[in-house]
Amino acid sequence: MPDRLTFATPQWQGETVLTLTGRIAEGDATRFNDYLETLETLPSRAYLNSPGGSVSDALTIGRALRARDMNTVMSASDICLSACPYILAAGVSRIADADAMIGVHQHYFGQNTVLPAFVAVEQIQRGQGEVMSYLQEMGVDPLMMRPALMTPSDEIYLLTPAERSTYRLTTTDGDPE
Repeated sequence: MPDRLTFATPQWQGETVLTLTGRIAEGDATRFNDYLETLETLPSRAYLNSPGGSVSDALTIGRALRARDMNTVMSASDICLSACPYILAAGVSRIADADAMIGVHQHYFGQNTVLPAFVAVEQIQRGQGEVMSYLQEMGVDPLMMRPALMTPSDEIYLLTPAERSTYRLTTTDGDPE
């Protein structure tokens, strides 16, 4: 899996699709928006396969997808962990094969020895609030954050197909073909 998010527009069953593969690094949202500007024709579907990464970049990428009315898709062999489900949430239609792995956990912001603890806690809580607002904006139940907030950042909670549907993270479960 690439250390940085890669973008491609391959042909899939006679249709051009967008693929986002790899870790979401800081600055990838800017790179993604620049990439979208180079496309003559905008695909209607974005396939995701990512272990996660930068939450703020994932939210920005998600908003860019939603602004372009794109659908998000995951095949059976795909993973979407950590910050990646926020990109999945951006799809107008959100399709995931039942065998796709979608997982959440607490956001990791790194250990900060410079800021006083109360300031660091404020920043973390502000970030969580932004994510919850984003999920609501995308039509996903912010209660999806419950298993995320209860799972340490060095572990992953895999959402079941029933949970994905309950939280409205997916609009369709099954074969995305």
